[in-house]
Amino acid sequence: MISNQILQNTIDGLKAISRVDFVVMDTDGNEVAATTSGGAEYSAATRDFAKSPADSQEFAKYQFFKIYDDQVTEYILVVVGAGENSYMVGKMAAFQLQGLMVAYKERFDKDNFIKNLLLDNLLLVDIYSRSKKLHIPTEAKRTVMIVEPHEGKDNNMLEAIRSYFGTGSKDFVTAVDENNIVIVKEIQDADPKAELEKTAMGIKGHLEKEGISKVHVAYGNIVNEIKEVSRSYKEAKMAMDVGKIFFEERGVIAYSELGIGRLIYQLPIPLCKMFISEIFGGKSPDDFDDETITTIHKFFENSLNVSETSRQLFIHRNTLVYRLDKLQKSTGLDLRVFEDAITFKIALMVVKYMKYMESFDY
Repeated sequence: MISNQILQNTIDGLKAISRVDFVVMDTDGNEVAATTSGGAEYSAATRDFAKSPADSQEFAKYQFFKIYDDQVTEYILVVVGAGENSYMVGKMAAFQLQGLMVAYKERFDKDNFIKNLLLDNLLLVDIYSRSKKLHIPTEAKRTVMIVEPHEGKDNNMLEAIRSYFGTGSKDFVTAVDENNIVIVKEIQDADPKAELEKTAMGIKGHLEKEGISKVHVAYGNIVNEIKEVSRSYKEAKMAMDVGKIFFEERGVIAYSELGIGRLIYQLPIPLCKMFISEIFGGKSPDDFDDETITTIHKFFENSLNVSETSRQLFIHRNTLVYRLDKLQKSTGLDLRVFEDAITFKIALMVVKYMKYMESFDY
């Protein structure tokens, strides 16, 4: 069913063109949208007309037209005071609303299909039969993108993203849950990564213009058949979660870029706690002072290069060596040794993951 706001916008546009007032009523005689007041005046006539077999009817100074949904009367269009041209104007307006009904019904059917496809609620035979019925190609390169605002749900985001892709797009935009928007994107370019990065940045820029300034965008791997879309959706969801834990500074994250974070994300919390206890004993990386934490991160950023790290920290090389020796004494790990550095890096990521999960009371 079309939203009341869409109906109101449509008849406002029709009035601006024809300079004629319109009222859209439901079959019970209740006003749904109007460009003028006085719906109660023809409420009873609307109910009688809805029960009649006629498609249109003139009553007093009004013209009535039926708007159908699958041959069932959904709305009554009332044309108010158009004089001798009332029938022609009403017929054109009814045709416009009827086309709108068909378009929105088709979009609803596709939207419903895409939601069930993403959630794995369809049998394989249903996927192919419904795809054919809805004229959706079964074999095409696609990926699933998820857009999530930094701070809670924004009710305008769905329509804003739909407006970005436009009505003629081969891509599908829907909302599976209340927290984010899902896009099933068909890949057109020979360079998929560049296309997806361009699309993600385009969405972010468009939402900024709409007043939605901060969003995360994540996407899964590319699939070749429509039956595999749900897999890309699961990957996009993981990319969104893992990205917020380990790549918080990045606005766009791909499943293929998650690296070891993807493995850590799937570890059970008791196993993580056991690992941290073995590495740090009764301590935690949170117990280190700010100077030590800064030194560790900068050392990793510079690929364990002592000279470059000391230069960027504006300290003498020997000072850095002293700090690394001190860290080795407290943890038993020498960050200048690759194996120990890997162990320490993983431990830091595990701690970050644990803190993230604890924030949700898991």
